[in-house]
Amino acid sequence: MDPNKFSLKSKKSTYETAINTLQLEAQAILNLIPNVNEDFIKVVETIAESKGRVVLTGIGKSAIIAQKIVATFNSTGTPSIFMHAGDAVHGDLGMIQHDDIVICISKSGNTPEIKVLAPLLKQSGNLLIGMVGQLNSDLASLADLILNTSVEKEACPHNLAPTTSTTAQLAMGDALAMCLLETRNFNEDDFARYHPGGALGKRLYLKVSELALKNKKPEIQADAAVKDVILEISQNRLGAAVILEGSNVLGIITDGDIRRMLEKHTNLLNISARDIMTVNPKQVDKNMLAFDALQIMKDNSITQLLVMDNEKYFGIIHLHDLLHEGII
Repeated sequence: MDPNKFSLKSKKSTYETAINTLQLEAQAILNLIPNVNEDFIKVVETIAESKGRVVLTGIGKSAIIAQKIVATFNSTGTPSIFMHAGDAVHGDLGMIQHDDIVICISKSGNTPEIKVLAPLLKQSGNLLIGMVGQLNSDLASLADLILNTSVEKEACPHNLAPTTSTTAQLAMGDALAMCLLETRNFNEDDFARYHPGGALGKRLYLKVSELALKNKKPEIQADAAVKDVILEISQNRLGAAVILEGSNVLGIITDGDIRRMLEKHTNLLNISARDIMTVNPKQVDKNMLAFDALQIMKDNSITQLLVMDNEKYFGIIHLHDLLHEGII
């Protein structure tokens, strides 16, 4: 369509269609609340007590929703797999184990694939849960437990394209996942274990020691000349150098300290690291979470932190390290 021909009337119609779609889908979710019934509670209890996995299956758009629910279950502590209903009757039924629970998702409950699959699932002896939109369907009649995801109509103006029905399925799956999460006492440590590569997971498990080990370890003795301090800061590219006396930490000199010194002094020959260092620099234990170290940086408006192993200088972390890991 030519953008210039997109009339005001068309724009108004688009606006109204979008709002109507969102309202219908929001209402479809709210209409699920009465369906959180004894069957729903039994589904949660049965899955929580099961020694097997949850196998989710469906056809068409319901299969896509099933895959998303599988992803949500797995990431929140409920082991799950996806089995396409069409492939199930051509060999994939073999993936179902004795203790597995099957959730079959279908709006009508009467598609040809579901009509073939549901009786086979019953014969296998696995518990069959029907997440279904028609309670008088074949699937509903065969299911041991029913999750009712009926909707009044699709958001599609022709009442054809799956919209409100798939939204209802997705929301019901999320409700199940969150109930199971609470039932299993799934906590932040569990989340970090299942999401080690993501930014959220890193907030929960990444320690400052892991960041410090990736950096060089800028250090110089307290009596060193300013020139040597500047070289140490430049070579290690962390914007700072730790000042030591023997192996004891006395202070820190940042590139900001160097600039301020140059504003005050023109003769640098008699100035040592000890003269310009900041004493009592902020220190964190190497086992501190990187996310907590970030809060210390923010609270103190600093970009570097000393990392200590008890009383021993372990290394330095920089704000850029946290940026690189996606923690901020």
